Amino acid sequence: MNQPTLFQRLRPHLIAVLALLVLAIIYFSPVLSGKTLSMGDVQQASASAREIREITKETGEKPLWTDAVFSGMPGYMIDYNYPYILIYKAVMSVVNVLPNTASIVFIVMLSMYILLVVMGCNAWLSALGAAAYGFGTFGIVSLEAGHVSKLFAMGYGAGMLAGVILALRGRYWVGAALMGLFLSMEFGANHIQITYYLFMTIGLYVLIEGIALIRAGKGRQLALGLATLAIAGGLAAGSFGKRLLILNQYTKETIRGQSELTAKTTNPDGKTPSSESKGGLDKDYAFLYSYGKAETLTLLVPNVYGGGSAGGLTTDSEFYKAMTSRGVDPASAKQMAELGAPTYWGDQPILGGPAYAGAALLFLFALGMFVIPGAIRWWLLSAAALMIMLAWGKNLLFFNELLFDNLPYLNKFRAMTMALCLAQLFLAAGAVLGIQTIVNQKLTLAQLRQPLLISLGLTAGVALILAVLGGTFFTFQKPNDVDMLSRYFGEAAKDFQAALISDRQSMLRSDAFRSVILILLAAGTLWLFLTNKIKAVVFYPILSAIVIFDLFSVDKRFLNNADFVPKAQVATIFEPTSADQQILQDKSLGFRVMDQTESFMESNRASYFHRSIGGYNTTRLRRYNELMTFALQPNFLNILNMLNAKYVIRPGESNPANPQQAPAGPIALPNPSVLGAAWFVKTVQQVNNADEEMAVMQKLSTRDSAVVDKRFAHELGNLPATMDHTGSTIELTSYRPDKLIYQANAVRDGLVVFSEVYYRGHEDWQAFIDGKPAPHLRANYALRAMRVPAGKHTIEFRFEPPLAKTGDMIDLICNVLLIGLIGFVAFKEGRTQRTEPASAPEPTVPPTSEPVKPASKAKTR
Repeated sequence: MNQPTLFQRLRPHLIAVLALLVLAIIYFSPVLSGKTLSMGDVQQASASAREIREITKETGEKPLWTDAVFSGMPGYMIDYNYPYILIYKAVMSVVNVLPNTASIVFIVMLSMYILLVVMGCNAWLSALGAAAYGFGTFGIVSLEAGHVSKLFAMGYGAGMLAGVILALRGRYWVGAALMGLFLSMEFGANHIQITYYLFMTIGLYVLIEGIALIRAGKGRQLALGLATLAIAGGLAAGSFGKRLLILNQYTKETIRGQSELTAKTTNPDGKTPSSESKGGLDKDYAFLYSYGKAETLTLLVPNVYGGGSAGGLTTDSEFYKAMTSRGVDPASAKQMAELGAPTYWGDQPILGGPAYAGAALLFLFALGMFVIPGAIRWWLLSAAALMIMLAWGKNLLFFNELLFDNLPYLNKFRAMTMALCLAQLFLAAGAVLGIQTIVNQKLTLAQLRQPLLISLGLTAGVALILAVLGGTFFTFQKPNDVDMLSRYFGEAAKDFQAALISDRQSMLRSDAFRSVILILLAAGTLWLFLTNKIKAVVFYPILSAIVIFDLFSVDKRFLNNADFVPKAQVATIFEPTSADQQILQDKSLGFRVMDQTESFMESNRASYFHRSIGGYNTTRLRRYNELMTFALQPNFLNILNMLNAKYVIRPGESNPANPQQAPAGPIALPNPSVLGAAWFVKTVQQVNNADEEMAVMQKLSTRDSAVVDKRFAHELGNLPATMDHTGSTIELTSYRPDKLIYQANAVRDGLVVFSEVYYRGHEDWQAFIDGKPAPHLRANYALRAMRVPAGKHTIEFRFEPPLAKTGDMIDLICNVLLIGLIGFVAFKEGRTQRTEPASAPEPTVPPTSEPVKPASKAKTR
């Protein structure tokens, strides 16, 4: 008998993968006509990187520091070239050939497909589970917001899990090579929070599977599997060694590091740093986005809590009718209902859309937990539960606070709701693995009657209760409803809130009935299969259609064809205002801008055109952030002056004589008291600690005085506390963010303060006077300063982080070794496939396992 060829064995998988690609392109079909998503976060990132890219175009060399955000930060945290990440570049060169946007979700599905094949699912069910993971609503909403790195991290994480499973099942080097490949890409995705959560689930798997292996007398298999994974994991980490080393170093200096301030320092708003911080984010900030326990019902019924924060209503809604009955133009009312109505009423500050897993999928997952035998079931269940519990954040404080305080690095992350995107992975895997178990073990309807009824009760039953009695369980009110609505509707706000409550109840009711119907359709399809009324060739497509339709139709509420715009529109991220154009006429070196048209510490709009004192980045430097938080308001002008904020952009004012007229455009106000790029000070005050330094900063006259921590007394030397520097001058003569040159003329020895952020002085930032290394120090809490001797001098600052060169070498060595490992394993497996007969995939559990006891002695099919 002829053995099937390699192509024949691969053909079902090739067809399935092609189908997944087509599915992604169908959903994102506007990309075929040259459109793309605007992706707000991607635009913000591009805006902050513009200075780096413009300098790279001009000089051919990428600067390592940028002055575009927060008065300066390492450029490699925003846009940096890693020349030796060979594996990542090779894979992304293929990904970039695929249609934009669709390629992101395709990678998520492809990786999940590989995981499910490794777990023992056939091509049909692997494709079904992959689609369910790729189109989980949380991920799609994240993509619409521009969280591309999160999606890639989700996808590559599934491939990592596949490698771990193979290695612990005895396919040591195949599993290690697969895990190493996907872990390298995972680090390339650069979303450490998702990667961290993935490692938590891998730890669970190793624990549960390890116990099972030891009980089965396979301790050696466990040890060898872990050893090969450790080798490949080390090479994968080393393949992005430069990024990881720099990130570890940089994190300590950011808001995720430990503050030196204590609760003694308070600004006028009453904000205080945490005195109990062990390093990491403040708990209130980290847990700000926490999923409510009851809100988790959105996994089953998407609109339990009103969907997203803006829009989702139609012209049939009570909110629309309330607006038109009060004279609002129907077109404006329609736009407000569809795009602006605050339908979400949960506790989170803002929500793009719910974490909907799919009602049909949840039913299949519940059933799977009854039929999947062995350790894999407990891993899928516990991993999904862990991710949901993490997402609850402050709503499960005793658990999450324990992890936050004791698990290394967990306190570096915010928005723990992100864990829900990984819950989808385990829900999808459990659902399709359950069906595969039913097929493999030829379970009958009699054997499955009780699990089916319980699963229906847990899903369709709960959805039906919500549909019928949901109004008795919830208030459908958000605490700030009236305040928010009063901005638009004045004294009628309470009437509009009543209309909103009615609409929220209707949204819950209709979605709950929808979930019931979809679950019954999935259950009915399974019943037809179990009773031999349809064959597998019909069963798989129908079940897939139900699950995919379920997710697609909800996803389209939050990301649809209307969200796509021409690429040219995305390329022009921001249009310059007249204020921007006015400032751009100023060719002075090194000055900065404060943009008050938006929250200046939460937007990169100004960074697109100017060097900004604000910006948007979740890894901003801690001392600079504290300076803005605690000293800017009480000492506004002096802080602006020392940061060389030469212009302040303010919103245009409305015309009191014509309130209907649109406000004038933003205006640029020059700051006549700005101190420039550097200046000599007359007095130097030394303090004992950060608290004292911040207290001085809240009232310091930065033109004449500087405050210095006593740790820098050596750099000050015998410099007197008071100096007369009449006639001393200093000027910035050459500007590049990572290389600054000044010409100084000092009448006597003195202290110069520079309007530049202090960062790792004498380590990454080096200072020179007349070409010779010179010490510099930190002054005014966050800026650089230097003692300058009398006379004429050239002063130079260069940003030359030593880890950059070390990291390049590590990247090169580990990429070459990992490529060698992957190549060797691929060659060896290819030879084995050519010389050995085809075999079935290794079962996910021992074939002797019997998860479901027959309800009767009915014959198996």
